[in-house]
Amino acid sequence: MGERQSKAEVSEQRNNRSSDMDAMNSLEILQLMNDEDHAIMPALKKALPDIAQAVDIIVDRFRKGGRLIYVGAGTSGRLAAIDALECPPTFGTSPEQVSFLLAGGPDAFLAPIEGAEDDEEAGARELLALELASSDCVVALSASGSTPYCIGALKYAAGLGAATISVSCNKETVMGKISGLSIEVIVGPELLAGSTRLKAGTAQKIVLNMLSTASMIRTGHVYRNMMVDMQPSNSKLKRRAVQIVREATGAGQEESELALESADWRIKTAVVSLLARVTPEEAEELLHRSDGFVRLAVRTDMQK
Repeated sequence: MGERQSKAEVSEQRNNRSSDMDAMNSLEILQLMNDEDHAIMPALKKALPDIAQAVDIIVDRFRKGGRLIYVGAGTSGRLAAIDALECPPTFGTSPEQVSFLLAGGPDAFLAPIEGAEDDEEAGARELLALELASSDCVVALSASGSTPYCIGALKYAAGLGAATISVSCNKETVMGKISGLSIEVIVGPELLAGSTRLKAGTAQKIVLNMLSTASMIRTGHVYRNMMVDMQPSNSKLKRRAVQIVREATGAGQEESELALESADWRIKTAVVSLLARVTPEEAEELLHRSDGFVRLAVRTDMQK
């Protein structure tokens, strides 16, 4: 076992339950896959305290003007890319606030790039190109926890004083040892030995969902359970925006549409203007004074 590998990479071990999988029929294979997936949620539950700590770190960096940068290769990197790309339309963030580095570059999203994940220097080099700062947070994802590309990125980030978090599906990983915080979601051997796009991939996607969503809630991008910073960029999303304003304020269809039009389709501004009975400009000022939190903006107006 090479020095880059963990002591016992559970993700690479064979699963005894699937040793005769090639002799099963379709339903039997799917039942086995479904049974194996039940291991994911208990593993995530055990990791929740570490995931919560990661959210607190990310929120702290956001409040200091820092960025969240995901780093990964293969399945892990592609999942990270998806999560990062969903943040601007869902939460109204800039593309820079939540971004990603994928081993091999953008082309690796559609096709494997030979040897990309083994290039440790590339991880550091690409963070340098992003002008990584000590106020940023780097989250590196790897099922094995031993991907050289991620290791290089984590070492470089730690050297600059940036926050470093690793997400893996093995214990005592190389990445975990060089990170400020290690999230380990131990889902056990895959039913197809070493195919970490299965349970490990699902677990990492859920961790990504938790990190981005909870961080956005904690920084004011959500009111109650509604996407008030969503970007209504098409007709379907404009209908959703109207529905959000209606549910958030109790206003009717026409009043909600007018409020959105007056606010240039900024949902959060429309909601505050209706709840506080102020102009869109005054709503923007209330939001600015409340760090973007709708609940605080309305409360601030009531306390005037």
